[in-house]
Amino acid sequence: MTDTKAGWLIPTGLLALSFIPVLAGAVRVSELTGGADITPDNARFFAEPVPVLLHIVAVTVYSVLGAFQFAPGFRRRRPAWHRAVGRVLMPCGLVAALTGLWMTLFATLPPGDAGLLTGFRLVFGSAMAVSLALGLAAILRRDVARHRAWMTRGYALGMGAGTQAVTQSLWLVATGATPGEFTRALLLGASWVINLAVAEWVIRRRSRLSRPGRAGRSG
Repeated sequence: MTDTKAGWLIPTGLLALSFIPVLAGAVRVSELTGGADITPDNARFFAEPVPVLLHIVAVTVYSVLGAFQFAPGFRRRRPAWHRAVGRVLMPCGLVAALTGLWMTLFATLPPGDAGLLTGFRLVFGSAMAVSLALGLAAILRRDVARHRAWMTRGYALGMGAGTQAVTQSLWLVATGATPGEFTRALLLGASWVINLAVAEWVIRRRSRLSRPGRAGRSG
């Protein structure tokens, strides 16, 4: 029972991390589809609603369903579920990455989002798309280890918005002030870096534990 509960700690934490972005996305969808008044703050979303809606739906499905792929016991007990959900997550992840890139390049950006932050979004959005493509290529070759590694990286990058809510909140608590344009860009960029660092740690730990004889020695 203890092992079962421990196996759900990671997906539970990932769901908690995705809560604020998913909630914000739901509010935005309601705004775009419910006839809300157009204001200076939301006019850019009404100007290009299709990529915005696609991005929100794809990110929501990707972050929520993707969290359950990190429950090892559940994945082992229900391999068919894992494969079926993977077929949903792959296109959702690619849509999320590509629409994010499209909006960065072509949509009207709010004040403070140009420059360094745009560069971060292009780099990490492209990295997410490439990670998912490499993960797909690996599983088509039946290379499960590389598939898991690349999908872990892709998911970590896709969860950047959740970590960004945390880093900005910590800055606000620590300083009592809203970050300026440059500081905000650094906080958002650091969130992707943090997620990637955690992903690499998970990948390397998984690799060490899967080496021949390791399980027996650990046991």
